[in-house]
Amino acid sequence: MSHQILPDDAAGQAGLDEQEALRADLYRLLARLVREPADADLLDWLAGLEVDPGQDPVSQALASLVQAAAEADREALERAHFRHLVGVIQGEITPYASWYRNGELMDQALVDLRHDLRRLGFERSESSHDPEDHLAALFEVMAMLVDEGSAEGARFFMTHLAPWTQRCLDDLARVDTAFYARTGELGNAFIARERARLEAEAERSPIRILEP
Repeated sequence: MSHQILPDDAAGQAGLDEQEALRADLYRLLARLVREPADADLLDWLAGLEVDPGQDPVSQALASLVQAAAEADREALERAHFRHLVGVIQGEITPYASWYRNGELMDQALVDLRHDLRRLGFERSESSHDPEDHLAALFEVMAMLVDEGSAEGARFFMTHLAPWTQRCLDDLARVDTAFYARTGELGNAFIARERARLEAEAERSPIRILEP
């Protein structure tokens, strides 16, 4: 195997690109886990990940999720996902910004979000039955903004995710299904890190976190 030695500035850029790709991947993984039950392929992929937990809370939470995936039963997870996140009318957790910020579905948080999504050029997929303020949808938007290297990422996060997602993920971390509890813990650790990272960027713009 040959090794290419990169100049210091190129090596730094490669490391930055890798970090940004990992951020986008984590957003996509969390979106997938929240939106629909994990299938056999996803569980096998998670169970096969080699994670060094070290001292990093995100890596530690991911290692715990990997262990939970290795021990999970797919059919039981399908039932658990419905019970926790969907429900006949609604699940034990209602993963929508309007619910956590306004106390009602389809409320002001969704109106504000739709305005920003139009401004950013995002359109709701015709195949989607969920309002745009579903937690998974917001994670997917963040993944795309990270992929694009968009300067809008910090503003979008601080406006539409920071005020409520950790409360929602706290609730998920308390459910009685280990796999989904570990999902909530991973989401919470990751969002805490993202918030610390993006607050500095948001301070450069006239953005205020709006608490419900």
